[in-house]
Amino acid sequence: MKIKKVKNQPKQITKYPEIDPKEQDAVESVNEIFKTPLTGAYNWDYIVVDDRIKKLYELGKKLNWNEDFDLDWSQDFPKDQFLINSDIFKTPEVELDGYDDLSFEKKIEMDRHRVSWNLSQFLHGEQGALLVASQLVSCAPTFNAKLYAASQTFDEARHVNCFNRYLKEKIGFQYPSTDGLKSLMDKILTDERWDLKFIGMQIIIEGLALAAFNNLKLILNDGLLKQLLHYVIRDEARHVTFGVNYLEDYLKTLSKSEIEDRAQFAFEACVVMRDRLISGEVISRFLDYTPEEAHKLAEESEQGEHFKNLLFTKIIPNLTRIGLITDKVKPKYEKLGVLSYQELEDNFNVDWAEISKPYETQEEIEQEISSVFENSAQN
Repeated sequence: MKIKKVKNQPKQITKYPEIDPKEQDAVESVNEIFKTPLTGAYNWDYIVVDDRIKKLYELGKKLNWNEDFDLDWSQDFPKDQFLINSDIFKTPEVELDGYDDLSFEKKIEMDRHRVSWNLSQFLHGEQGALLVASQLVSCAPTFNAKLYAASQTFDEARHVNCFNRYLKEKIGFQYPSTDGLKSLMDKILTDERWDLKFIGMQIIIEGLALAAFNNLKLILNDGLLKQLLHYVIRDEARHVTFGVNYLEDYLKTLSKSEIEDRAQFAFEACVVMRDRLISGEVISRFLDYTPEEAHKLAEESEQGEHFKNLLFTKIIPNLTRIGLITDKVKPKYEKLGVLSYQELEDNFNVDWAEISKPYETQEEIEQEISSVFENSAQN
């Protein structure tokens, strides 16, 4: 295998040639090296406490799905149909000039680019989660946490493989990570504080993943991709539960200044992640808008507003529960207009029956999505 080391990630769209390499020498691995002053911890008592973390670990073993057997990769979505079933380019709030003038072929191409952009950010975020989870195995102080972090590492590896495979086999190209996501992953991976890794990954990035995956799942036409996202969502729900349960007691042992430092980091991470999956890059690529204009339009669209709200409904209750919505940062969240979400249910009150049930089939997932739309229409 050829190794190519770069100082930063490639910035151009990566296209996948239709090749089937017979030898490893045909594959070039593009690596960016980072260094971290990781502070690890042995655990010599090996005590397994019968608590929620242990229960999540056992649940992860029980629900360990296999992407090769549980997903039908032989399904090929028609190349002349839209992957996204909602016309986000014409909403009551936003109408994109020039979209109606595009040929049908260009609209299909734009549709594929939008899906590729979203899945690419999922892919990069899941690689970040894979690397952080592997770090947590070393630096988490208790035996239960090490066990769960090990099981999460395997989950994240499966997620990376799934998104990578769909992009390669079904789309054919991927976008680079956004600068905001990349900088946040750099910060989390190179910080020596294990609890900051928990906050950044388990609460913020995984919380965003739950919001983003749910958002995209509802507007897709491809049954394979909906099923893939649904299975990943089931895993992510356990990961967020792990983070919020583990951090609550630990953060109470920190000094006021240490808590404020982490609260400020959490706020900054929230702002970065709010913009992670709202981008005008695809719009500006196909229509006569500057990247700045396109970003503003995407942010103000119905889907953009829905996504931002969904993101904070997942994260704010958890940050409140673990004590990171302090009086000092509260006005900043208030300025964003998201403090009302503090009263929502957090991920401590887990519906164990829901996250313990067997994985659903494509048909059952379709029925679930249909019921969501029916309930929304009635309300």
